[in-house]
Amino acid sequence: MKEFPIERVRERFPALNRMDHEQQVIFFDGPGGTQMADHAIESMYRYIRNGMANLHGTFHSSKDTDAMLDEAREAVADLLGCQAKEVAFGANMTTHAFAIARSLAGFINEGDEIVVTELDHRANVDPWITLAKDRGATVTFIKLDPETFTLKLDELDEVITSKTKLVAVGMSSNVTGTMTDVKTVVNRAKEVGAMTVVDAVHGVPHLAIDVEDLGCDILLCSAYKFFGPHVGIAVVREKLFEKLPVYKLQPAPNEIPYKLETGTQNHEGIAGVIGAIRFIEELGYGETRRKRLQSAMLVIEEYENELAAEVENFLLSLPEVKLFRAVSCRRTPTFAFTIEGQNSRDVTAWLADQYNMCVADGDFYASNMAEVLDVYNTGGWVRIGLAPYNSIEEIQQFKQALTAYIEQHCRKAVI
Repeated sequence: MKEFPIERVRERFPALNRMDHEQQVIFFDGPGGTQMADHAIESMYRYIRNGMANLHGTFHSSKDTDAMLDEAREAVADLLGCQAKEVAFGANMTTHAFAIARSLAGFINEGDEIVVTELDHRANVDPWITLAKDRGATVTFIKLDPETFTLKLDELDEVITSKTKLVAVGMSSNVTGTMTDVKTVVNRAKEVGAMTVVDAVHGVPHLAIDVEDLGCDILLCSAYKFFGPHVGIAVVREKLFEKLPVYKLQPAPNEIPYKLETGTQNHEGIAGVIGAIRFIEELGYGETRRKRLQSAMLVIEEYENELAAEVENFLLSLPEVKLFRAVSCRRTPTFAFTIEGQNSRDVTAWLADQYNMCVADGDFYASNMAEVLDVYNTGGWVRIGLAPYNSIEEIQQFKQALTAYIEQHCRKAVI
């Protein structure tokens, strides 16, 4: 691998220039939402400045909007490895999940089973629990192994049965960084004829994605997690999408993917998605955009792994810190931990006040896992999440900051 162009990457993110109290802000909250690449900002501005319009008109600004949406779908298709006509835009992943769950009601009957996991963000749990309640179906969980912070996939044959009609699984945990072997789950679901939904919100910013290879029926993600604006993305495989009876206005299009895009979309935001994908593409190489995006994600993953190793080794060296991170699988650069005797919100507030660090705390909507791992007594986890614009210098500052916190709040108390 060539040396990662960190300075060039950082130049692409204007927010990194923010100063609070004459001190540069350090953004370690990527899992909650990355900063926006300048290409995304410029794409949004260019669309707005050039004249906004609704779709399917005879005038040029409307035709430009139609063309922009087509371009955005093609870009997303190249990023995720699907067909452009399988890409629908919306408000966010959660809204998409609830809308799709409502549309799938006709496929679920009383006595059927829906499978979710204890590892996932509730956005990939509650829509399907709601669907089960509405249809008289039973909900079954793929259990979390509290020792490894991975799912107990060895129990799949008992959890996913002939009664299972839908399986929802996350690609990567937004807390522990655990990357689940989604393909194994999807393959088991296929054996019993069940539909599969993959939450890739925390996966897309860090991993090369191939929907075709995964074989899932639905994949959901959000552009604000991969350097773009707040736009939700749903990939629904053509065979299912064509027969999906979505709730929509009567005159609205019946064709895919438009039938899932209820109301006027956030066109300027969708323009920004094109810019975000362009930023990723510039880090890669190859003859096609798909190849450049795939190679770029591998470059990003390798760089982030280098930073992650530095963070992980540091956190493991602190006896006061309990790190919740899988050790037996591929992982994203996301670290959740608690500090003995400390409330997590007090920790993040101190890091913000003393070092201008954006570090998050709480359960991050992975409340099933928070309950299993019993972290609510400390206010949930402290979470540091890395992005390709983070530098080794920022990691060193984090190490300095957390060491100072522990010395002031833990070790002095012992003395």
